[in-house]
Amino acid sequence: MTRTSSPQSGVRLQKAMAEAGIGARRDCEDMITGGRVRVNGKVVTTLPCFVDPAHDVVDLDGEVIELPQSATSGAADTAKTSRAHTYVLVNKPKGVITTTRDPEGRRNVLDLLPPAMRKDERLYPVGRLDGDSTGLLLLTNDGDLAFQLTHPKFGVAKEYRVVCSGLASDEQLQALKRGMYLVTPGSDGTKTSKKASMESVRILKRFVDRSRGNRTLLSVTLREGQNREIRRMLARVGLKVRELERVAIGPLKAGELKPGQFKLLGKKDIERLRSAVLGEG
Repeated sequence: MTRTSSPQSGVRLQKAMAEAGIGARRDCEDMITGGRVRVNGKVVTTLPCFVDPAHDVVDLDGEVIELPQSATSGAADTAKTSRAHTYVLVNKPKGVITTTRDPEGRRNVLDLLPPAMRKDERLYPVGRLDGDSTGLLLLTNDGDLAFQLTHPKFGVAKEYRVVCSGLASDEQLQALKRGMYLVTPGSDGTKTSKKASMESVRILKRFVDRSRGNRTLLSVTLREGQNREIRRMLARVGLKVRELERVAIGPLKAGELKPGQFKLLGKKDIERLRSAVLGEG
């Protein structure tokens, strides 16, 4: 029988994984419900699940996760929250994947940071940008803020600049605003259908170009993102994405931050982010 800790003595599995640097808690929840995580050799797909980081063995896709011994519940949480968190804003270039580890050895977002920061801070990306997309990505070890920034109920706006093939029409934009259901296959072979819609979408510029092909530059704002949502939605209305860049996360913008560069966020930036989570920004 698989032993897992009681709520009184253990910590939630997704929280322990997040503190180990695997990803934001919401991403870890998806990994668990997708059947990718085992506790003491047994696959766990339902939550809540509590573990003891000092005794339980947790693995993701067959690779054992080194759980931090400080990951505890109850009174220890209060002490943990007093530890300083780190917040890094990265301008992700094309070809870099949004993960902290990759079995194929591809370049990931942590490779953009100094070795000391990668080793000491247990940073993980908040949300996703696929390998072909560019733009802003937040890295942090603050699991609570990461959860709030990615959870649909908080609705933090993220703005994108999208170049698509063809000359987008008003009818296509209206269909994107109305929304549509996207079907996503699960790791167990099942499929889920969830409605996706854009908070706003508008045409910034149309390019009529006979040699390179006509293009449209769009501004898109999302408050909840599914996997490759913008690309899939545009494809459904007949528009193929050629370039996709995230230009804002709530109040955060790139400014002079060039692709491949990063900057540590200060107290004012974090306060503005928290205000956006609370709907004040």
